[in-house]
Amino acid sequence: MRSSNPVFSRRGFSRDNGYAGFNTAPQAGGAAVGTQGSPYAQPQGNPYATNPYAQQGLQQGAPPQTPVTTGRMTIDDVVLRTGTTLGILIVTAALAWALLPVDDANIGRSYGIGIGAAVIGMVLALVQSFKRTATPALIVSYAAFEGVFLGVVSSIVDNRIASGAAMQAVIGTLAVFAAVLVAYKAGWIRVNRRFYGFVMAAALGFLLLMVVNLLFAAFGGGDGLGFRSGGLGILFGIIGVLLGACFLALDFKQVEDGIAYGAPREEAWLAAFGLTLTLVWIYMEFLRLIAILNSSD
Repeated sequence: MRSSNPVFSRRGFSRDNGYAGFNTAPQAGGAAVGTQGSPYAQPQGNPYATNPYAQQGLQQGAPPQTPVTTGRMTIDDVVLRTGTTLGILIVTAALAWALLPVDDANIGRSYGIGIGAAVIGMVLALVQSFKRTATPALIVSYAAFEGVFLGVVSSIVDNRIASGAAMQAVIGTLAVFAAVLVAYKAGWIRVNRRFYGFVMAAALGFLLLMVVNLLFAAFGGGDGLGFRSGGLGILFGIIGVLLGACFLALDFKQVEDGIAYGAPREEAWLAAFGLTLTLVWIYMEFLRLIAILNSSD
């Protein structure tokens, strides 16, 4: 299974590498199964079999049982890296909020800086997504520039549309994260091949509609087809939050599989990057939804 986040799909944290057998037990360098004739197929089994730490304690047909963790990614590594990226993002967002005023005299300049930061952040994210190894400097820089963008946008919404919107969006994002984590650990959400296919099909349709709406807005003015305002905007905002929750479940699965396979420790940066992308998605959908709800009053 490939993750919703391109950063995960580059490394194949999943037990379904090549979509050949979802939830196949980890194997230390198992042979390819059912890949003959496909130029795109990848060997099934442990994608980290070449990592010496991935092979220690990894028995055929079962996850690692021995406490060998030196050089391997652990949940503590993922938490630490994710905390680092989110911390940088929050600090730069707070600085942008404080230093880039959004009153009538300065909103144009502040908004331009925010859009510029968003473009730089997007480029950095794309560069990291297409790299086969984690580059902490790229990931940290992405978080910093994304924070500037979020700070400006949040300040505009909070000060000019809906007072308290930023805090409401933060609380909503944290609530979704906690709820999905509890549901995933309790087994209420089963991330399997069917779940992955449904989420990716829904996400593709969602993004295509947003692109079409953006094109209509660019050439026809207003909100294009109305997917981001009024009743349709509220509906699509809710769908966006639900998709973000599904992405989180996929991300949790990828992290769990990476730990089970004995992924090298530097992969924790990729896990943090993927989780940050998803949390930013959820926050933006909440912020947009709150803005629409307040604008319709």
